Amino acid sequence: MASAKETYRAELRAAARQLGERCLYSAAKWAAELLVGVEPDAAPVPSAVMDTPSSSSATSAGRLLHLHRSGGSSFRHRPRPAGGGTSSEAGTPLGGVSYVSTPIPDDDAFDSGGDKYLLAKTYFDCREYRRAAHVLQKQVGRKAVFLRCYALYMAGEKRKEAEMIELEGSLGKSNAVNQELIALEKELSTHKRTGSIDSFGLYLYGIVLRDKGCEGLARTILVESVNSYPWNWSAWSELQSLCTSSDILNKLNLKNHWMKDFFLASAYLELKMHEEALKRYERLMGVFRCSGYIQAQIATVQYSMRDLDEAEMIFEDLLRTDPFRVDSMDIYSNLLYAKESLTALSFLAHRVFLTDKYRPESCCIIANYYSLKGQHEKSVLYFQRALKLNRKYLSAWTLMGHEYVELKNTPAAIDAYRRAVDINPRDFRAWYGLGQIYEMMGMPFYALHYFRKSSYLQPNDARLWIAMAQCYESDPLQMIEEAIKCYERAADSNDTEGIALHQLAKLHGMLGQSEEAAFYYKKDLERMEVEERQGQNVVEALLFLAKYNKSIGKFEEAEDYCTRLLDYTGPEKETAKNLLQGIKRLQSGFPSMNTDHFAL
Repeated sequence: MASAKETYRAELRAAARQLGERCLYSAAKWAAELLVGVEPDAAPVPSAVMDTPSSSSATSAGRLLHLHRSGGSSFRHRPRPAGGGTSSEAGTPLGGVSYVSTPIPDDDAFDSGGDKYLLAKTYFDCREYRRAAHVLQKQVGRKAVFLRCYALYMAGEKRKEAEMIELEGSLGKSNAVNQELIALEKELSTHKRTGSIDSFGLYLYGIVLRDKGCEGLARTILVESVNSYPWNWSAWSELQSLCTSSDILNKLNLKNHWMKDFFLASAYLELKMHEEALKRYERLMGVFRCSGYIQAQIATVQYSMRDLDEAEMIFEDLLRTDPFRVDSMDIYSNLLYAKESLTALSFLAHRVFLTDKYRPESCCIIANYYSLKGQHEKSVLYFQRALKLNRKYLSAWTLMGHEYVELKNTPAAIDAYRRAVDINPRDFRAWYGLGQIYEMMGMPFYALHYFRKSSYLQPNDARLWIAMAQCYESDPLQMIEEAIKCYERAADSNDTEGIALHQLAKLHGMLGQSEEAAFYYKKDLERMEVEERQGQNVVEALLFLAKYNKSIGKFEEAEDYCTRLLDYTGPEKETAKNLLQGIKRLQSGFPSMNTDHFAL
């Protein structure tokens, strides 16, 4: 009886071969990497299907990673369930979950016309798409039909890209479309009605429908594709791009195959459901413990949750294991940029430049490096290079918008941000960037519209609520009550910089709400004491609390705040002395010379 891990290996090995033969190289690469990522069994299990050389097993075993500090729990080995983790189904030993068993389909490439298929695949690999389609013109096998239609689709995409450059330049906008879509939809829909289409044809049919704007039908077709052949990660990725809300995701009628866990984890990450994504990935690590993909995804989740130190540690260990890796390293560069780690970012940029300088991710990493150095013109240049390599590279559009903001090039920044939200309307950073631009232009109502969109997509990011609050607080609006609500949301969303607490105290003070102001000043003061911060905010909090406690008769607390103020130089020291004298007079029964005990 084969174990679940043996089943996974057999399925992934067959899938990697089949996906490669169908020219779906990204999906084949994903399957092969996942195959190597399956944790080896403790002891060899005899099996007819297990033909991996022992050197591969040794390599996989040597790649076991210890990613967390002592005491961390995310990557610990989990206890196996009773029964030694074996199952008659293609189930996973994680959490006792059983999955459906999906048979691996047989290929029909060499039953008839095998030589022509081989020639067409060679043409396809050489990017001679129309020649590939022509060779297979009279072939009726499902595999040949898929490659012919796929070649026509790629030929149309190639022509569309050329038209875009001819009409508007390499980064310009254009109404160019893939001219093959109509004919492909007609042919693939006919194959669908007659039942002469396989899962790969359904995948291509789904892409064609998506490009034509038929998103609902495209989702249905892609669900059918992944249910019949669940190992095609490209199909899962296209399906994920069409799941723009959790409601749409939950309505998908997906079989309970183990590949569904990968899809749901990735979809949860895209939908900002970070806790759910992290739980899924940590479960998957129980089997795919050596998978670099899962480790990178967990690091991305940690980065999205603002746990920068944990994410950085995972990325560092990932690079030690796979030093020539470029995938996901753009996320790592964003992390290093956020931490202002110029040395580490310089090392990463140099490494990817030597590995593959013409990858979009490499260009993005180098652009981040120049941005952190303050060389924004060079940064824009490298973002433009990334976009020439991949016009739909979302992160490059958004970050280039940030660079244009630094260069005070407002029209270019707006264009970059709008291109980003055209690619992915759920990119909160681009909406936030648009809000900043319109705020700078003195158009607060437009700014509020975009800030609301960004905070809706990322409700737990304090920075977005603070930006919206500052917009409400600005001179043209002066909507203080609305600003207070936004600062309260920011304070509840782990505002690490403490801006929200200080502003809440000030705004309540402006409204004459002394009790609420004192509450927030005290919380802010406690936070600054824990973080051992000094500065004007500390002085302001001490001064307010001293006056407030004096006004309500809490003389001991007022005296304590005044005593702490005596350690500072400047006018606040003299104010503290006067307050102490007033407190002593009140305590001795004499009225204070200043009748206004609580002057704000």
